[in-house]
Amino acid sequence: MSMRTLPLVFINLGGEMLYILDQRLRAQNTADDNTQKGVWSEEDRKRVMNDIVATMFNKAFMEELLKPQDLYSHGALRRVLTRLAHASIMRLNPASMDRLYELMVMAFKYQLLLCPRPRDLLIISYNHIDTIREFVRDTPSVLNQVDETHRKIIEVYTPLSDGEFQLLRQTLLIFLQDMHVRVSLFLKNKVQNPNGRFALSTTGPVPHGIEVPGLIRMFSSNGKEWKRWEFPTGGSYTSSIRVGSFERFGDRVIRIGTNMYSVTQPEETHTSENYSQKVNSEPNLLAKEELNLLARLLGGMEVQNRNTETGFQVNLFDTDQEEEAGASGGNGDQSFEVINIQATQDVQVNTELARIAGEFTGEPEQTELPEGPSNKGDDLLAMMDELIEL
Repeated sequence: MSMRTLPLVFINLGGEMLYILDQRLRAQNTADDNTQKGVWSEEDRKRVMNDIVATMFNKAFMEELLKPQDLYSHGALRRVLTRLAHASIMRLNPASMDRLYELMVMAFKYQLLLCPRPRDLLIISYNHIDTIREFVRDTPSVLNQVDETHRKIIEVYTPLSDGEFQLLRQTLLIFLQDMHVRVSLFLKNKVQNPNGRFALSTTGPVPHGIEVPGLIRMFSSNGKEWKRWEFPTGGSYTSSIRVGSFERFGDRVIRIGTNMYSVTQPEETHTSENYSQKVNSEPNLLAKEELNLLARLLGGMEVQNRNTETGFQVNLFDTDQEEEAGASGGNGDQSFEVINIQATQDVQVNTELARIAGEFTGEPEQTELPEGPSNKGDDLLAMMDELIEL
């Protein structure tokens, strides 16, 4: 597994989150002023973008993120991104946050599958950064944070070999392989099947440095070509396009990772009802990590209530009925058998036994969490809390 995956995941998922929030805030800005409750003005939208981007590209936070480390679980990433989404005056209810995370992950998965070469993962990330830079172009201090992070990304990832990028891509594919949430925009464009799996095209340019398939050449022992024949490829391939710029500014050529919601309608940010339950109900090898994050979640839900006098609720559903259905999980799909794993039982029992034993022996209860992978993500969450409180 690659130890350099987390920063790219965070930047790309964070970029997709900003795309979606920007689209929804623009869609809900339907009044001439901000007197109507729940209507977002253009100033509110810019404030939300600036606050989230400033938190996302904080120098200390990015330095911690860029350290070599294992990739977090979906639960850990979702927790960090929830804190990030609530870094401004905006608040998302749990149903909207579920939908937001599903949209982010599926968009990034599709981009990853379309990536021509493993190294082009940087181009996808740079496209996200370029669009984020446009969101905050009127705020020089935040813009400088984005530029500084971009420079650090270039310094860290440019020296990596093609083999390291291949390992990075493989790590990402393993991380996303069980996510099959249906997105209406993808279904409408016929790039996703009803079962949630993507349908990749067999047409278009081949990756840079690769010949168009369809020709077999035979060489003799002295290296001379003596025979060739063609074969049907089952697709329509063209010569490769030129290489995009890997510098801080330049023509990326590849458009993967740009804002796909900028020309779409609000209803095209739909996901399938209750599909996240099918994915999240599967056993998780990092159960201890999830339990620790859940404990922090139960103790940190007040984050959503800060600045209630200036907070605004954003709904990623088009109607109240959809929101209620999303919060209740919908009707579900009875064709799927859901297996619930009670991973907290042993931890809770051990904790209770330790407390009882401490009462008999007079020893204090062991409340400290063990060090190691089980606490993965807590440092970033704590740092995120500090940034939000500033």
